[in-house]
Amino acid sequence: MRDFNCPNCGQRLAFENSVCLNCGSALGFSLSDRALLVIAPGEESEHAGAVDASEYRLCANLHAAKCNWLVKKGPVAQLCASCALTRTRPNDNDPKAMAAFANAERAKRRMIFELTELNLPIVGRDEDPDFGLAFDLLSSETEKVFTGHANGVVTLDLAEGDDVHREQLRIAMAEPYRTLLGHFRHEIGHYYFYRLISSSAEYSATFRQLFGDPDLDYQEALDRHYSEGAPPGWPKDYVSSYATMHPAEDWAETFAHYLHIRDTLDTSASFGFAPAGATFDRRVLGPSGFDTIIEMWLPLSWALNMVNRSMGRDDLYPFVLPAAVLEKMRFIHTVIDALS
Repeated sequence: MRDFNCPNCGQRLAFENSVCLNCGSALGFSLSDRALLVIAPGEESEHAGAVDASEYRLCANLHAAKCNWLVKKGPVAQLCASCALTRTRPNDNDPKAMAAFANAERAKRRMIFELTELNLPIVGRDEDPDFGLAFDLLSSETEKVFTGHANGVVTLDLAEGDDVHREQLRIAMAEPYRTLLGHFRHEIGHYYFYRLISSSAEYSATFRQLFGDPDLDYQEALDRHYSEGAPPGWPKDYVSSYATMHPAEDWAETFAHYLHIRDTLDTSASFGFAPAGATFDRRVLGPSGFDTIIEMWLPLSWALNMVNRSMGRDDLYPFVLPAAVLEKMRFIHTVIDALS
């Protein structure tokens, strides 16, 4: 995530800001410009980088999802590129679920921005009614909800936004890391398996060599995982115990970690904690590109873990990346890099 500034006064701002905390300018995030822009009244503005208010407005989910993204102004309120991907959400009359919905949308916007930075295709249900990307954000407090992916639809249990609930599940499932953003990155990995891998004979063959047979019976693998757990010695070949369950989950877990690493490197470089070459704006080219990314990541993740420990917190990145995992991640990098 890059560093953001107010175009009017230069104040440093967060990705989620809709108002400058220094000069009070109204702001909106432009995905095409990948920047926060000043929404100026009237046809012209003295503010550098101002957006003509006759052409743009904030997303219709400004209040419901605390969304600060810009859309083209039209006769009716419109949803931004991220919010438009949400197919189902809680009822407006459920304030608790709507608060959780806003948290989930905030995490989703961060992911959608990263996917855009990586030039990953985002094909919605409007373009592909059968397998296009869509999100069902539902609360298990009112109905049975299972976080997962099916034919392009990502379902997320909004209860994951509750810190107590999520921490209880994290401990019960012996997971070192569990966040809303992590869930989104994992599930989007399943979407990109369909979008990028299953339709390519070359990529499918490499997938089978690295991850295994994606057509193995999923329910059987799921039952075995929850009855027997991960196999002995799994840390030598997998990024997490859940990745051992099925080749599809191994791919999704590894894909999520690739997104974790790239975004954290980009953010760190934006603030001077990592080399400038770690940013999305400065692509690392050639066959050595992935090696360069990992060479930057390993010392940075170690340092960030030590900083967290200095604050009495758990490690920021509590994972080990063995050689087998790095080879799987290298494949993911190759697939994504080919899109640029």
